[in-house]
Amino acid sequence: MTLSKRLGAWLERMPENREVLLLAFIVGLGSGLAATLLLKAIHLVQWVLVGWFKTPASSWLYLVYPGVGMLIAYLIVRYIVKDNIGHGVTKVLLAISRYDSKIKPHNTWSSMLTSAITIGFGGSVGAEAPIVYTGAAIGSNIGRKAGLTYKNVTLLLGCGAAGAIAGIFKAPMAGVLFTLEILMFNMSMTSILPLVLSSVTSTTVTYLLMGDAVAFDNTLTPFNMGNIPFYVLFGIVCGFASLYFTRATLYTEDKVKSISNPFTRWALCAIGLGIMIFLFPPLYGEGYGVLTDLLNDNDMHSVGNTVFGSLFSWPWTLPIFFALVFLVKVFSMSFTNAGGGVGGTFGPTLFMGGIFGFVVARFSNLMGLELPETNFVLVGMAGLMAGVMQAPMTAIFLIAEITGGYTLLMPLIITSAISYATIRIFEPYSIYTKRIAKRGYLLTHDSDKAVLTLLKISDVLESNFSPVAENATLGELINVISSSSRDIYPVLDKDGKLIGTVWLNDVKTDMFDHSKYSKPIFSYMEKIEVSVQENERMEDVMQKFEQTGDWNLPVLDKDGKWLGFVSKSHIFFAYRARLHEVSHD
Repeated sequence: MTLSKRLGAWLERMPENREVLLLAFIVGLGSGLAATLLLKAIHLVQWVLVGWFKTPASSWLYLVYPGVGMLIAYLIVRYIVKDNIGHGVTKVLLAISRYDSKIKPHNTWSSMLTSAITIGFGGSVGAEAPIVYTGAAIGSNIGRKAGLTYKNVTLLLGCGAAGAIAGIFKAPMAGVLFTLEILMFNMSMTSILPLVLSSVTSTTVTYLLMGDAVAFDNTLTPFNMGNIPFYVLFGIVCGFASLYFTRATLYTEDKVKSISNPFTRWALCAIGLGIMIFLFPPLYGEGYGVLTDLLNDNDMHSVGNTVFGSLFSWPWTLPIFFALVFLVKVFSMSFTNAGGGVGGTFGPTLFMGGIFGFVVARFSNLMGLELPETNFVLVGMAGLMAGVMQAPMTAIFLIAEITGGYTLLMPLIITSAISYATIRIFEPYSIYTKRIAKRGYLLTHDSDKAVLTLLKISDVLESNFSPVAENATLGELINVISSSSRDIYPVLDKDGKLIGTVWLNDVKTDMFDHSKYSKPIFSYMEKIEVSVQENERMEDVMQKFEQTGDWNLPVLDKDGKWLGFVSKSHIFFAYRARLHEVSHD
């Protein structure tokens, strides 16, 4: 017996809960290695492109590089990957709700490759969403290869996502909380252990390969209780800033993607992004270097080689400049993604949050207050993340972990909680969930709605019915009835489209009267008043059952052709089975 077969037999004998722990450890290793590889790849691409720069004269290439990176990424996606891999976190949520937590194997590498090129060339996006998609793909594929149930495949998918966040930021707690707040709709305490194991394993891998320094060096000021009112107000304005981020991003991307020709769209986005970077150099790449400068009071260094350099002698120029950077970042990010690049909104959220905190603090100080600017940069990162992602716990602990800023835990909590509460008044969905919520595919913590979302028409479709032609007679119908076990008979036209149904009860009185066998079945047919589309949401289907009082509804494809029937009783049976499948002990 080969080693792989022995290993497979050993895993089959192992109880599934122990197998999940072992696989969570393996997923953590894979996610940590993937996170490290992505960071190294981004740095390598950047070194190759700009490492040879000797004079500022070479800086015009900064305007060209992002567009080139977008084009290369687009060509790889279109001609090699041949799949839509953008918006990784949203894709993971969709995989859980619509595709039984199945993520294609190519996602274990395709998002990393294309995002490394996009960001390495200076695309104004983040690496976190692609690595989450990569980690989730690792977990999903390992779980499916091991033959696990949907519940445990989903759990391993979550382990991969948690490990990805933990690895790329060296933040194990944030990895667990990210998965719990954003991805997993139905978790129990026993399910947290695999998430923790995967996150810690991934973080350890990153520590071993990249060192133990925090992601953002900083020079913070000790927390002053007297500043609590300012953090409260700051939380409110962070909520509104988050609302701007979410709505402007989604609107801009939708408008740009409405341009049908992909190369025209790329050209417009490349030109627009180049102009924005020319005017505002901090928009180049992820912008984490800018955040590090602001966290260490190196505000003038963070500006870069800007055309507005001569204006910075006036003290108000710097906060105005960064206020414009904050407003424009949404468009540079949207142009990068819509123009063919692959990246996420996670990194830009941190970037814009830090910029926003600096702008608020600097304007306040110029008006006579004495607010700690570096502290507001850090707290702003959490405030915007809590609002945009609607994940306050993730925001609090991620920022504390990546900066070592636990001394500011109180303002982090205050600002994040208030920012989250503020945006929820105006926007019930996060930037990750808004689009899929509109389509009705969002899983929630409401178990009934969650299970209905997971159910698909294909899960409950019954097609073992015997159709009859529209010009058939009662005698021909009797021949069909004699070989059928169902009591409903669809009547189809010559194109296979449903025009009505005949029920067995409606022909019983004439079945044994041979004189009526020539009677057309139109005499017995009921016309179809309500039908179901093959991709319709199960929640809408149940509403149709309630409105009509029927127990069976026909299912049609997009061309109106009959596919089968769905029955209320079958849906109830499938609902109970699905509920048992997804429930966690």
